[in-house]
Amino acid sequence: MPNNLVFLAGAKAYSFIKEKGLHPEMVKVIAGAAGGPKWLVLSHLDQFLFSTWFKNRSEPLFLIGSSIGAWRFAAVARPAPQQSIERFLAAYLGQSYSIRPTRQEITRETSRIRDTYLTESGIQEILDHPYLRLNFMAVRCKWPNSAENKILLGAGLLGAAVSNALNRKLLKFFFERTLFYHPATPPPFFEKSEFTLQKVPLDKDNLASALLASGSIPLVMSGITGIKGSRNGVYRDGGIIDYHMDIPFLNNTDEKIVLFPHYSERIIPGWLDKKLKWRTPQPSNMDQVLLVAPSQSFVNALPFKKIPDRHDFWTFSQKDAERINYWKTVISQSAILGHEFIDAVESGKIKDLVKPMVF
Repeated sequence: MPNNLVFLAGAKAYSFIKEKGLHPEMVKVIAGAAGGPKWLVLSHLDQFLFSTWFKNRSEPLFLIGSSIGAWRFAAVARPAPQQSIERFLAAYLGQSYSIRPTRQEITRETSRIRDTYLTESGIQEILDHPYLRLNFMAVRCKWPNSAENKILLGAGLLGAAVSNALNRKLLKFFFERTLFYHPATPPPFFEKSEFTLQKVPLDKDNLASALLASGSIPLVMSGITGIKGSRNGVYRDGGIIDYHMDIPFLNNTDEKIVLFPHYSERIIPGWLDKKLKWRTPQPSNMDQVLLVAPSQSFVNALPFKKIPDRHDFWTFSQKDAERINYWKTVISQSAILGHEFIDAVESGKIKDLVKPMVF
């Protein structure tokens, strides 16, 4: 079998899969990481999962993401996920900026992408979905990270970075973790958080603004205010605390799996941890997680031997056609990942392919 995917499992998930393989009804939660254009390598896998593998689902399936992970899930949590993902892809690929875009320009363009694929009827479809439950993270900023002044905000982020390097829990003095949740069914991670957790039910009046907040990168985009149902304040990218979703997804007694389609074999807890090689997720949080990611050999076969990332906007500045062609090539080649996942689970080969997570 081709080696384009890796399957890494926490201790309990590994035991389940070695014994039973992997079937749709075993999955209770799907996690989605932040990471900007990196999601493009997962677009076909998302299509396979939500238009084919889970299509006969009846039990609630909880989606939890931040930033682009939240945006991905807002696309799939619709009656026609494949068409919705394709609309999202078209809008996302079509981004275009001036040579030195301001935060306001980037916020306007990001809002355009959202409004292109997330219409008013689409919001209602998400809220009315028979089994998918959209949940996502943002952060409510404490001063000076609530400031739009570049110097004050930069100082606040520097303070958060230094504090985080000492102890991740110190981020509570800079940000308040905020969960926007589907009101139909409380998610299994509803009462669990190492940080103070503000919980805000999604509705037709706040879903669009909350989604924008979840992806509002500090210093790159404007903070979002006035989100209905939430505490007053400035909200920014949920990836600041929850970059790769290091949370207690399930109860230890829950005999289910957390499926984590990811663009990397590394799980980075928070955005400020990217350069902290020693910062790893809590093993107890990963116990029931199955991470599915492109292999290094797959990545090496892509143009430039990498998956897309935010640096592409600088690399291809004023050369949108070249960037779009590169991104489309990655999207096309990523169809392999969807086919390989389906083959692994339907044939039972996943029992032999799955490996234990190592921290």
